[in-house]
Amino acid sequence: MTYKGYLIDLDGTMYRGKEPIPAATRFIARLQEANIPFLFVTNNTTKSQEEVAENLATHFDIHVSKETVYTGSVATASYLKSLDKGNKVFVIGESGLKQELHEAGFIIEEKNPDYVVVALDRQARYQDFETATLAIHNGARFISTNKDTNLPSEKGLVPGAGALTALLIASTKQQPTYIGKPEAIIMNEALGVIGLAKEEVLMVGDNYETDIMAGIKNDIDSLLVFSGFTKPEELLNVKEQPTYKVPSLDDWSLR
Repeated sequence: MTYKGYLIDLDGTMYRGKEPIPAATRFIARLQEANIPFLFVTNNTTKSQEEVAENLATHFDIHVSKETVYTGSVATASYLKSLDKGNKVFVIGESGLKQELHEAGFIIEEKNPDYVVVALDRQARYQDFETATLAIHNGARFISTNKDTNLPSEKGLVPGAGALTALLIASTKQQPTYIGKPEAIIMNEALGVIGLAKEEVLMVGDNYETDIMAGIKNDIDSLLVFSGFTKPEELLNVKEQPTYKVPSLDDWSLR
């Protein structure tokens, strides 16, 4: 089948930490040459859209505009604005998320926030989780940017936002609203940005639990590439399979 557009993961699909994936660079070049629209849909909240685009160009020879990047930060800010339940938020997260929330009109508040948002934060302290726990107990809405328990890196699989979220689930006995893949929130917003219908796009990623389930749960065809998180043997006993599987993006034909 020929697709009019592509939704593409970053971590583990375009690169592994600081390690390039040459087939990924060639894949994006093929899309650009064919004038096929694509949107990077990433659960990553640590960098802004501009920083993601700059990182792709500088380290991986992938040259795109910031408009081709849709981060978990952008999706989270958009979702909170749609709720219209206040503008005070306590954040466990890095600069990309805080910047996006600030630009969307939210104010960082520790004592009485309307929302607690937890994301990947490599400088998080015990005190941050204490503050978040107390705020959720006091009625703040509990939001998690994504369920990713691990992230692929050049070191191996390291803790992700889902691992930090699990700590707050344990301390509050509450479940958060998840924003990122595989949830409908980020996927519906991404479809709006790329301007295509579900049946017209292909979700490309390396992680069955997030990228591929984002396709399966939202009726979008999916392509699993074995370059990062999920290994072929892990699919042997999985009932819901990706639409397509390839060892490398070099093996995928656009037409």
